[in-house]
Amino acid sequence: MNIWQSLARPFLVMAPLEGVADTVYRQIIAGAAKPDIFVTEFTSADGFCSPGRDIVAENFAYTPIEQPIIAQVWGKNPETLYETAKAAADMGFAGLDINMGCPDRTVMKNGGGAAMIGTPEVAKAAINALKTGVADSTHPDLPVSVKTRIGITKIETERWASFLLEQDLDALTIHGRTVAELSKVSAHWDEIGKVVEIRDRMGVPTPVIGNGDVKDAREAQEKHGLYNVDGVMIGRGIFANLWAFDKGNPPHQGTTAEYLDVMERHIRLFDGTWGTRKNYAILKKFYKNYVNGFHSATEWRIKFMATNRATEALSLLTQLREYLSA
Repeated sequence: MNIWQSLARPFLVMAPLEGVADTVYRQIIAGAAKPDIFVTEFTSADGFCSPGRDIVAENFAYTPIEQPIIAQVWGKNPETLYETAKAAADMGFAGLDINMGCPDRTVMKNGGGAAMIGTPEVAKAAINALKTGVADSTHPDLPVSVKTRIGITKIETERWASFLLEQDLDALTIHGRTVAELSKVSAHWDEIGKVVEIRDRMGVPTPVIGNGDVKDAREAQEKHGLYNVDGVMIGRGIFANLWAFDKGNPPHQGTTAEYLDVMERHIRLFDGTWGTRKNYAILKKFYKNYVNGFHSATEWRIKFMATNRATEALSLLTQLREYLSA
């Protein structure tokens, strides 16, 4: 029984947020409220098989607290997809996922991501390359899944979902928007529900995971009841509430003190894990979420955004705590 089959419904998945959800942030989320499954940032199969592999492979770094975790890749070259799948399958991941929904122009120009919605034969070859790579690894039963959207310039749920469900996938994640829509409109959950209906009509066992605008575990439960999805993927919801995966009713809402404690751990963990290998400025993406909800929070955020290294931020954090306790 693979990981997708073993989870109680509805299960929760943390989205593979590019440039955000590295091993450090996944550890932070796991320490707050852990999802049922993590997914790595999406990783170029061509890059993984290039001379710069060591840098690209850092996307596949993870710790035991992040298990079970799925490795996500992108690309259209069957040879590099095969090699990446074979290598990743031996790294202890719970499964492999190929991204067929990324709207990034560079990715699509190279035929990857959401461009595959318009090239089904390329998509089929990519899926088969992953399956073959897994089959030739020391973990031949590892599940292979797809994450995608419902169309490029128009909604094509029936055609595209039917095609993917014919590929004997172990799971299928549907982001309920087209590429053209990006995140400018509300997710079409009726279309996600349609994928479940298509799956049931076809009589295939592929679990369907819905993705789009879900804030927390409570809302995920509601989507499960309305659309019968097997699981729900949450992305931006974690920025509104770090405890978005908490299955309490309602999910836990962190206090200012809790957020500042998490912020300190995040800074220290980032610095200890990456050192100078990653730019300190990456941490500034998170300061708005941590320094919030109290009088003069805006002024303090400005101060944190002006820092240039972890030691400065930690010193400022001490000052902020003293200010709040005065």
